[in-house]
Amino acid sequence: MSKRPEKRRSRSQEAKRPTSAEERSIRCLSRYENQARDRGFRCIAGLDEVGRGALFGPVFAAAVVLDPDRNIRGLRDSKILDASQRLRLSEEIKRKSIAWAVGAADAFEIDQINIYQASRLAMVRAVEALSVQPDFLLLDAMKLDLVIHQQPLIDGDAKCRAIAAASIVAKVARDECMDRWQAVFPAYHLAANKGYSTPDHKGALRRNGPTSLHRFSFEPVRLSCSETWWTGYKGEIVQEELFDETAKGAGA
Repeated sequence: MSKRPEKRRSRSQEAKRPTSAEERSIRCLSRYENQARDRGFRCIAGLDEVGRGALFGPVFAAAVVLDPDRNIRGLRDSKILDASQRLRLSEEIKRKSIAWAVGAADAFEIDQINIYQASRLAMVRAVEALSVQPDFLLLDAMKLDLVIHQQPLIDGDAKCRAIAAASIVAKVARDECMDRWQAVFPAYHLAANKGYSTPDHKGALRRNGPTSLHRFSFEPVRLSCSETWWTGYKGEIVQEELFDETAKGAGA
């Protein structure tokens, strides 16, 4: 009898993503922060964004400067944590970190400059809102137009504790925002789908049409409009590969 399993993942698949939540959490280390400190940097901020693939509302970003002397157990990519774990960790991060801040770019800005550039804008706003000035940034697969040393990391929220902390804070902040908008737009089930392109959300769009806070540059929103409300991005903008895996998945 063959000892080989019936189905095997390719080496490229195995290298791209860990195969389990346990493996992903193991990869989330302080190595990158320590390497930056060894190079002489002292105020290291992790950044991440959430909501790039949503059809409704702002894209959020958070910046977190962790305190190396105050450990926070359980930091990992926010997408593999449940809501109660994220909330508990977000509160602990805010309590124990040297500094944290949240930034956002709204649906109107997304429709003007594209979601990739709006995500970068939200990150810049988060950095600028910090109570301390970072001298080094750890980011999840993108760079910002800031005169600060930066290190982009592919799958950074699964590898780096500072980026994981930022992903948790950003996710909790955006989820709370969607919960509040649920009271204003109950027909779209925003508390449950968080504005993403789920069957119930797309069904609500077909029945009711979009709200003023939907992203008209996203095709499912445009298809639900009886009239043309969006005619293209403002100015000569080169559209990025918005949902390429090296830049971040749409479910972030």
